[in-house]
Amino acid sequence: SKKIKKFGWKALLILILVVALMITFTDQVTNIFKRSFARPRPCGEANLVEHIRFIAVRCGKYGFFSGHASNSMAVAIFGGLLLRPFYKKLIYVLFLISLVVAYSRIYIGVHYPLDIVCGITFGALSGFMFYRLAKYLTKRYIG
Repeated sequence: SKKIKKFGWKALLILILVVALMITFTDQVTNIFKRSFARPRPCGEANLVEHIRFIAVRCGKYGFFSGHASNSMAVAIFGGLLLRPFYKKLIYVLFLISLVVAYSRIYIGVHYPLDIVCGITFGALSGFMFYRLAKYLTKRYIG
């Protein structure tokens, strides 16, 4: 609450707005890619189903690229950069957690490795871009 008092409710509102925009952006762009490429997931390929460990409850239609990898990496980079002045090593912990989330998608049979690499890359770029947006808006409207 000291940090809220220091920066004010306006800064908190900007932060909430930017995070909501970031999640919406990464999620919607992921869906656009999935529909555009229309590549079936590994769990949806009849010739692969007997060779993979399929754990997920649902398979989903298309898999390029991973929304879980994208969203988790965007949050990791955004949060890690935002909190870097207070927790220097947090970004590494968040990055590692995001990689575990991303790998889990391959492990359960719903994504190919390229889906994950592209999702992580897009998420990292998005997280950085929205971090810069938050810094800009804070500087412009808070001072």
